[in-house]
Amino acid sequence: MLNLQRLTIFVAVVKAGSFTAAATALGLTKAVVSFNIKQLEAESGVSLLVRSTRRLSLTEAGERFYPRCQHLLEEAQNLLDDVQRDHQGLSGVLRITSTPEYGSQVVVPALAAFSREHPQLRIQHVSSSYHADLIAERFDVAIRLGQLADSNHRAAPVDSFAILPVAAPAYLAGHPIENLAQLAQATWLAHSRLASPLSWQVTTPERQAILFDVEKPPNIVADSAAALLAFALAGAGVALLPEWLVRPAIASGQLQAVLSHHQFPRQSIYALYPNTRHVPEKVRVFIDFFQAWVGRTKR
Repeated sequence: MLNLQRLTIFVAVVKAGSFTAAATALGLTKAVVSFNIKQLEAESGVSLLVRSTRRLSLTEAGERFYPRCQHLLEEAQNLLDDVQRDHQGLSGVLRITSTPEYGSQVVVPALAAFSREHPQLRIQHVSSSYHADLIAERFDVAIRLGQLADSNHRAAPVDSFAILPVAAPAYLAGHPIENLAQLAQATWLAHSRLASPLSWQVTTPERQAILFDVEKPPNIVADSAAALLAFALAGAGVALLPEWLVRPAIASGQLQAVLSHHQFPRQSIYALYPNTRHVPEKVRVFIDFFQAWVGRTKR
């Protein structure tokens, strides 16, 4: 009889592309992952993976076996969800990932309230600036900000927000910015994870849409909004940041919005979840809850 845990490990290895990455995603040691793959191959009587020093690939048998494993694991989880829902309400584990900044301000408070409503559901929240692989790392939902890249996942819209160029008063005292030309010449702090951090479609006060390009390379590049905020607070230059993140610093006078009558493109917030035939009840209920939560907190 097939061992579902070994099938889970096999699928994780294929998704992650290596034993080491799969072990990290599953919270296991590499030795445990390797042992279970060997046992699965022994029990099935065929080689499923081809290992080399540089890459790992599926054998012909593995190519046929892999999608069926995914389907079997999905059906097993669906069965468990249905049984638990009928008798216990929401239960099991809900794994969610988000950026640290939006996570701490919005996602974590929402999860705390959601947990109070569903005490039998265990929640795991992972803060990370990089975009996790939902399947390989077994996330049920990812809260993503900005413009979505092409994805095989489903996306539920949650909200949108403004982005503002901001700088510390000390920086602006020495480098006044009164128009887009001066803004293009400013000392910029750029987000390394954006595809084009120095080129934006800007709407002028006259409602004219123009392409705005920063003319000089950024002096500082960082991989998180929190780091860019800290650099801006320290007077290092101009950063383009979410309005919800910089609102307190603007209110306290630590930062100033630059050219506030110009509008940079609004960014979207989505709840991403795997594109499976059966969406678990806990995922559907949480996304509905989160959409309503965000709507209430904006009022």
